[in-house]
Amino acid sequence: MKIKKVLALGLTLAVSLGALAGCQQKPAEPAPSQTPAATETKVIKIAASPTPHAEILAQVKEDLKAAGYDLQVTEFSDYVQPNLVVDSGDMDANFFQHKPYLDDFNKEKGTKIVPVAAIHYEPLGIYPGKSTDLANVPDKATIAVPNDTTNEARALLLLETNGLIKIKEGAGLAATKNDIVENPKNIDIVELEAAQISRVAKETDFVVLNGNYALEAGFNVATDALAKEEQTSDAAQTYANIICVKEGNENNEGIKALIEALKSEKVKKFIADTYKGAVVAMD
Repeated sequence: MKIKKVLALGLTLAVSLGALAGCQQKPAEPAPSQTPAATETKVIKIAASPTPHAEILAQVKEDLKAAGYDLQVTEFSDYVQPNLVVDSGDMDANFFQHKPYLDDFNKEKGTKIVPVAAIHYEPLGIYPGKSTDLANVPDKATIAVPNDTTNEARALLLLETNGLIKIKEGAGLAATKNDIVENPKNIDIVELEAAQISRVAKETDFVVLNGNYALEAGFNVATDALAKEEQTSDAAQTYANIICVKEGNENNEGIKALIEALKSEKVKKFIADTYKGAVVAMD
């Protein structure tokens, strides 16, 4: 009897231990590795003139990509659409103009666009056409100048600086050819849309070109201009080319990142090496 009880007790104990073993939790399987969510790339849409603005912007595309921004540049060949697409919200910013032009545009069009950074300036220059010597300008010579308010005044002031005409005192940045009070050579001032001026170089005696349009036409202000705005002139400071946004977007983080990239030593070196004085970086 005792032997049977001992055997039964042992059997019961074995079954119990087996049951307990079966109830043990399986070791937890390692959790699948968590892949961090990819950082969202934010788009910065900017309207720009092809030369030099879009070329300068191309230098910071990869830098902005590394910072999480996709810089998308749309090129425009005129001075009107880049402001309209920013005002409408189709673009985040533009890069093509100076502040006097912007101020005049906002006044005329009722737009609310504001500057956020000055990047460079482009000396306005007088370039040869049918004639090549400013010291011997023929009587009734033709000179093509930009027809927008501020750039026309700028061109006329440059002609005045070089002794070709005299502007009415006080006309300043609002000067037009109607403000010419002395014109000893009877020069015919031909007003044209800025982008069209280089096309008439062979038909006029001289042309006055904005820096970007001079570059597009194959001119270099440092070597080809018969006269130009100097770096120390008030004009150079006044007509710095600016990054602009719609009012209210001045503190956009993407725009701040764009400005920081454009102000880098890398971009300043690119401007100096590429344009040889035709474009000058602002400090």
